[in-house]
Amino acid sequence: MALPVKELASLLSVLSEDATQTQTFEALSTSFHHYFSKQDHFKVGSAIVLLLQNRDLLPHPTQKLAAIYLLYDMYKTDNVSVNPFAPVFIHLLNPPTEKSESGQYDLHWAISPISQSERVFLSQLITSPTKDMHKKNPTQVLQMEVTSQPCDISGLQVNLVEKQSELPHLSKSAIPCVVPDPDNKPTSFEQFNKPGMINPDVQRQTLEKLLTGTKPPVENAMKPEFIRLAPPLHYAEDELVWMNPCMGEVDVIWDATMGLSSSTGSKVRRLMVEAFRTQLQPSQQQFILDELEKDPKLVYQIGLTPAKLPDLVERHPLIAIEALLKLMVSSQITDYFSVLVNMEMSLHSMEVVNRLTTQVELPPEFIHLYISNCISTCETIQDKYMQNRLVRLVCVFLQSLIRNRTIDVRDIFIEVQAFCIEFSRIREAAALFRLLKSLDSNDPPQPNSNSR
Repeated sequence: MALPVKELASLLSVLSEDATQTQTFEALSTSFHHYFSKQDHFKVGSAIVLLLQNRDLLPHPTQKLAAIYLLYDMYKTDNVSVNPFAPVFIHLLNPPTEKSESGQYDLHWAISPISQSERVFLSQLITSPTKDMHKKNPTQVLQMEVTSQPCDISGLQVNLVEKQSELPHLSKSAIPCVVPDPDNKPTSFEQFNKPGMINPDVQRQTLEKLLTGTKPPVENAMKPEFIRLAPPLHYAEDELVWMNPCMGEVDVIWDATMGLSSSTGSKVRRLMVEAFRTQLQPSQQQFILDELEKDPKLVYQIGLTPAKLPDLVERHPLIAIEALLKLMVSSQITDYFSVLVNMEMSLHSMEVVNRLTTQVELPPEFIHLYISNCISTCETIQDKYMQNRLVRLVCVFLQSLIRNRTIDVRDIFIEVQAFCIEFSRIREAAALFRLLKSLDSNDPPQPNSNSR
């Protein structure tokens, strides 16, 4: 899988010698995830393995350790046994011990061994990582005094061996086409009269040839050809002859419904995907509402997460109200309330909150926080026209809450009174102020639980 030149430059900047010597593993991880999304991880990880297999491409020890850390960090949320690069960790923690006559390991394309301090760090990273480990930098790990042995990874080894035993022999027989030169004599990579110094221009050109382009050489591997014998002939009079029919033109007919369920639930899910992005037809909205009414548990299968709630509220407030009513018994309802309180104030969001308060008993702190958010929005908006419009909406909304006895006026009296005085030029604010004064002269009405 090829890397674009821009992504290769980003990867090399994260694994640069200066960055790996000074930045912590946590900072390197942040930089890496800034450049690459989750769907790029395997492609970038394969490129990192190629860099590790060729010591000239990552010459400094801190670069090598940082690259190993990134192979772990990309899949740290999963069990290490399902990490596609777990065999790299096993190879580093249990390197081959047999060497050829030239002193090189027989697996000359494998990654070179790591130090004892690196082995201790890597074994702890994949078995029992701690927060302090991520706050170190590669230099500190390389200089760390080894006081313990690497953690036991025998369980991981057994798990990987069992998985590899299930693979066909042909898939385990390929070797990379690119292998490092075992000869240690100076090459064109080294600058003139400066042994050990890598020429960055030559290094960059080599990496671009290996990892970029429409079909980089790294995608090719040396595999044995899978040869099968031709079926023997029976030499019988009634034997059928092998036929290879040739057709002039072939029209491909694609079934767009293939793989899609025809159940009502899947239709509702497909409509909800559209509901988050655009306006549905009235008949489609009513279909969703009818199905939620028939099956309240369907709300857990339509893909409505707290993060998607604001889009649904703005485009389809009636569906949002019905879905939230069905989610009232969910353990995540407070997450939905939190998103609703902090979303941008609008006519639809107030409609949703107002309808909820008339049908269910909402937590008082939720209602008070939403009122404070509405007042704060009105006070901070710069556009006078929009400010007047929002103030009218908020005043009508508050009058509805007070008249329906949804809230205890005493809890919000001072804040709402100051709001009315600030916007007394607006007719609805003056009306709300008179309502507060009329209630203040008598005993303020208590919230009516029956109205909920």
